[in-house]
Amino acid sequence: MLRWIRQQLGFDPPHQSETRTVYVANRFPQHGHYIPQRFADNRIISSKYTIWNFVPKNLFEQFRRIANFYFLIIFLVQLMIDTPTSPVTSGLPLFFVITVTAIKQGYEDWLRHKADNEVNGAPVFVVRSGSLVQTRSKNIRVGDIVRVAKDETFPADLVLLSSDRADGTCHITTASLDGETNLKVGVFTLICIYVVYFYVRPLGPENLLLRGARLKNTKEIFGVAVYTGMESKMALNYKCKSQKRSAVEKSMNTFLLIYLGILLSEAVLSTILKYAWQAEDKWDEPFYNQKTDQERNSSPILKFISDFLAFLVLYNFIIPISLYVTVEMQKFLGSFFIGWDLDLYHEESDQKAQVNTSDLNEELGQVEYVFTDKTGTLTENEMQFRECSISGTKYREVNGKLVPEGMTDDSPDGSTPHLVGEELLFLKAVSLCHTVQISYDQPDCLVGGGDPFSHVNGFSSNHMEYYASSPDEKALVEAAKRYSSIRSFPKGLRTLVVACRHFSPEEYIDVDRRLNAARTALQQREERLQEAFSYIERDLQLLGATGVEDKLQDKVQETIEALRLAGIKVWVLTGDKHETAVSVSLSCGHFHRTMNILELLQQRSDNECAEQLRRLSCTLYCISSALIVCLLNVLSFRIKEDHVIQHGLVVDGASLSLALREHEKLFMEVCKNCSAVLCCRMAPLQKAKVVRLLKTSPEKPITLAIGDGANDVSMIQEAHVGIGIMGKEGRQAVRNSDYAIARFKFLAKLLLVHGHFYYIRIATLVQYFFYKNVCFITPQFLYQFFCLFSQQTLYDSVYLTLYNICFTSLPILVYSLFEQLVHPHVLQSKPGLYRDISKNAMLSFRTFLYWTLLGFCHAFVFFFGSYILMGEDTTLMGNGQMFGNWTFGTLVFTVMVITVTLKLALETHFWTWMNHFVTWGSIAFYFIFSLFYGGIIWPFLHTQDMYFVFVQLLSSGSAWFAIIIIVITCLFPDVVKKVFYRHLHPTSTQKSQVKRAAIFHSQHHFRFKPTDNCDGRASKETT
Repeated sequence: MLRWIRQQLGFDPPHQSETRTVYVANRFPQHGHYIPQRFADNRIISSKYTIWNFVPKNLFEQFRRIANFYFLIIFLVQLMIDTPTSPVTSGLPLFFVITVTAIKQGYEDWLRHKADNEVNGAPVFVVRSGSLVQTRSKNIRVGDIVRVAKDETFPADLVLLSSDRADGTCHITTASLDGETNLKVGVFTLICIYVVYFYVRPLGPENLLLRGARLKNTKEIFGVAVYTGMESKMALNYKCKSQKRSAVEKSMNTFLLIYLGILLSEAVLSTILKYAWQAEDKWDEPFYNQKTDQERNSSPILKFISDFLAFLVLYNFIIPISLYVTVEMQKFLGSFFIGWDLDLYHEESDQKAQVNTSDLNEELGQVEYVFTDKTGTLTENEMQFRECSISGTKYREVNGKLVPEGMTDDSPDGSTPHLVGEELLFLKAVSLCHTVQISYDQPDCLVGGGDPFSHVNGFSSNHMEYYASSPDEKALVEAAKRYSSIRSFPKGLRTLVVACRHFSPEEYIDVDRRLNAARTALQQREERLQEAFSYIERDLQLLGATGVEDKLQDKVQETIEALRLAGIKVWVLTGDKHETAVSVSLSCGHFHRTMNILELLQQRSDNECAEQLRRLSCTLYCISSALIVCLLNVLSFRIKEDHVIQHGLVVDGASLSLALREHEKLFMEVCKNCSAVLCCRMAPLQKAKVVRLLKTSPEKPITLAIGDGANDVSMIQEAHVGIGIMGKEGRQAVRNSDYAIARFKFLAKLLLVHGHFYYIRIATLVQYFFYKNVCFITPQFLYQFFCLFSQQTLYDSVYLTLYNICFTSLPILVYSLFEQLVHPHVLQSKPGLYRDISKNAMLSFRTFLYWTLLGFCHAFVFFFGSYILMGEDTTLMGNGQMFGNWTFGTLVFTVMVITVTLKLALETHFWTWMNHFVTWGSIAFYFIFSLFYGGIIWPFLHTQDMYFVFVQLLSSGSAWFAIIIIVITCLFPDVVKKVFYRHLHPTSTQKSQVKRAAIFHSQHHFRFKPTDNCDGRASKETT
């Protein structure tokens, strides 16, 4: 029971046994003849919470945040001891923050549950008690016999038992797993139909039908479930979910620790000064603190601790608890803009961008490395035959015929000269040596058993479709079907060599024996198969070569170039072979023709790998472009980035494993000095290891991973930001990603525009919150010097509670949703602007120190400006009535609300009607609320301290004069600073702002309209 509870709470994952015995149809032998095993159910879980663990797990994650945990402690302190403020001032904001955050995270996880339920609740057919019954996918058990029909997805990892095809095979597509749209062959092992315990026949990968793959070109199959749910191959490639935290949130936590230090320092200093002051006989505990005799005569240590905690509560609002809830709301509401962006909408597939995790919006503006899959992400994975070479002669396609290079097709259509020699052998090899199958959408279209190619001239794609285990084979067979004649024709094409060998009957028997022995070997099967094929593929006669194009997606090259100009390095991680991967990298612009390509391939030992890495490192240092740039800078020369020597690195999966085992540091040193890196022959978990390697390096760069298949899920989950491509089949990558887009080209706008906007918005929001809370609490600290540190509060409790929740929250929230430093078109046309905000530039310690010091300066002006202009020598009314404590505090609070609101207005570059509404509306709301709150006697309050205070304040002309003078004094230096820096030391972003403004002004300053001039020409009228 305890184990079940722990599993439900997510602390104890289900046990996975190392070995398993599967009984087909769950027909177990008599009790005692086998050991029962517990297998996972067939549910796939991508969500983070359950109905059982949501409350404890969500509270645990929220109280990991420093501000939330701190305010919980403050709330408990207020409940336990006598403090200057009510527990409501801390408890209510804390409850509001926790509730809003829980609702937001619960809603996002509910969407994940909804997607999981669609998969787990899909209808399937299984064999139970000898009959076929329909059930849900989540109810499949290990040992169940499952029926899968054509175009259906395998609901678990199955071993093929039977197929409707005569040869006992079936064809599957793994597009949803690895992005490959070509077909693979599943093989039926005959021994499965016999109950034979003394004879063992091994099962290989060809017998296993993986969950997530789709059945093609086969009417139906039956298979036995051997791995289910989270034990399936697809789920095992998933990385364990972890809470991703953005660089902005980490900076927030660092700043909170600094402010916590400031808070503790102020509380300790105030406590010490209080006792130093009260050491004199003439000073004692003020009567209005209402201390009892027992409290006055208590232990000095207890009194010191009690006073320290009281000051801690008095200054606690310097920690902005509402910062977290505002950030959560900004992320949640701001995420809708990605889905609403029509530039990220793919019309052909009717798919828009999707946000699965809004917590990482600002991280899109900090990406330094992009890790991308190749197949289905950079390419369309649709192979098309382009060229071939036969006996040294190049041929190209012209009107469905092969024409020698340099010639045109001028023969009548339909002419078919006799094929002889190597040309005939070449076409025979292309037409026969493949795994292509034909699928008929209309089964009756070839009734009568006629030759399927007898209707080639009238072929319709609605009747016949080719499937193959390799996309190259499919393209070649389609080409061979079209090229029924040869008229006597690489650019980054995928190439295949075509060759032949003649066997005698005796040689064929020997070859067949070797292959059968290798295929049934229990040990070293792969090695023995390789030996058999090596024996077959020797002494070959070369016939020619083919060139097949793997078409790139639209605007891939432009996107990669934009990322490069933005200072983002792109790494391609693919499972394809070396030659194909390099070819695609060259065609998409990942590698340039002038780039120095380095290779780390086919390393067989640690020593060999280490030696090669040292050679590569020496090469990089000998001709390092960094040294050239440094020398030219010293000589005051300037050089374009394109003229710097750039390096690219190609590494395969086997060599990568060796490099990461013992030589990780040296490998990373080589990689970081390369402009582009290509990793080929990569396993899914290897992709995640590469991302983790760079992610945890000393520089801690922000990483982004993008892919379209289930094989990319571990990489997507490992990176700081994971993006899934909405492929043609399968949604595993999308469901496990943070964001999903339909095409790779959308990545440019997602990062350069949305990432830029989100980062500058959230960075300003964080700095502004700390600024306005320093403005809020510092006058409270200064006031203690005038009340002998009696812990008397300067502001009313209602103002303490509502300052961050109502009076100053909406302007910064709207700012963080709509602010645009630069127009989106400018950001896309000038990717270099992305560098201005990289490496967390707007949340650097220098920027943080500026905002903090600005807050202290403004707070000093608020307090001492009010004290000087409306102090003890100034009367409020004509009858000589003096300012009281609450009137003075209300004046300081009024000046503060107006100043911090107008300060944000000065920082705003993009004004909408909502900005105007909340900016001026917040100030108006404060005045209206204060008049209402101070104009009524509230019966539930113990004291009526604020009754008629605000009305008297507004009726004083000197108060209005003080408000205006203090606000101008605070904001005027900011205006001067902005003008000075914009004109004398503008950043590239500010230059773009000026240029955009000039273009906008020129377009709208002059308007053309026709006039009644006698010559009929239009005159230009200035508007």
